[in-house]
Amino acid sequence: MRSCLVLEGGAKRGIYTAGVLDVLLENDIMTDGVIGVSAGAIHGCSYVSKQIGRSIRYNLKYNDDYRFMSLKSWLKTGNLVDTDFAYHELPEKLDVFDHKTFANNPAAFYVTCSNLETGKAEYIRCPEMKGKYMDYLRASASMPFVSQIVEIDRKHFLDGGITDSIPLQAAFDLGFAKNIVVCTRPEGYFKKPFTLTWLAKLVYKKFPQFIKALQNRHIMYNQELAQINKLQTEGKIFVIRPTRYIKIKRMETNPDIIKAMYELGRRDAADSLEALKAFLKK
Repeated sequence: MRSCLVLEGGAKRGIYTAGVLDVLLENDIMTDGVIGVSAGAIHGCSYVSKQIGRSIRYNLKYNDDYRFMSLKSWLKTGNLVDTDFAYHELPEKLDVFDHKTFANNPAAFYVTCSNLETGKAEYIRCPEMKGKYMDYLRASASMPFVSQIVEIDRKHFLDGGITDSIPLQAAFDLGFAKNIVVCTRPEGYFKKPFTLTWLAKLVYKKFPQFIKALQNRHIMYNQELAQINKLQTEGKIFVIRPTRYIKIKRMETNPDIIKAMYELGRRDAADSLEALKAFLKK
C-alpha cells in the first residue's frame, strides 16, 4: 500500500510540522506522497527536497524582515508575505531550495488550493518548484483578505485551507491507502463559525461560491477532525498532533515561541517514531 503525508496549514503554527518532518528525514522515513495545505505545503516541499532544518533556519533568520510576513508588507504590496522575497529571493539566493533532489524524489507532491470560481479545493501535483508550480504553492498559502488573488491558467486561487483544511480524503482518493496526518492543533480543538461574512461579500463579491466556502469552513473543518479521530481510533491512519498547547499567533514574531513550537513537533515525532514505523510496516 502506498503511503502519504497529509499536512495541515496554520501560518506560523505550521512550524510544528517542520519539526515533525525533520525527524522523519533524520530517520530515513520518506512516504510515497505528500499533500500539503498552506504552511503544510511550504514545509512539505523542503521534506521532499530532503533539506533537514531548512524551514526552522530561514524562519528564525528572516523573522524580523518585514518582507517575510507583516502588516507593513501587506500595506506596501497587497500581500502579507512579500511575493518576490518569499518565493524568489529566499529560495533562489538566501536559502537555496534543492530543485534537483526534489525533482529526483519519486514521492508525489501535491499542493491544495481553493478555486474561487467553484468554491472547491484543487489538488495540484507539482513535479518541480518552479514557474507556475511555485505560483500554486504561493496560492495555497495566500490567506484571504491579506493576500492578492493568484491567477493561474485563467483560474483564481487562494488559501487551500478554506476549502479543505486537512485533505485526508483527497489522499485516499488519489490512491494512498496508508496515510499519516500531521495536525497543527491539539486534540479537542473545535473551530468556531466565520464572523466576517459582511467583509467577504465586499471583497469577494465576484466569487459567491468562495464566500459560501468561507461561511462553511468551520463545518468542513470540524467534520474532518471527527473523521480523523474516528479513523485513528480504528487504526486506519496515523496521526501526529501537538501534545500540549502553545499560544502562537498566525503572525508570530517571538523567536522563542517559534522555536518552542518547532521543538514540540520534533519531540512529538520522536515519541511517535516506533509506533509510526510499525504502522508503515503493517
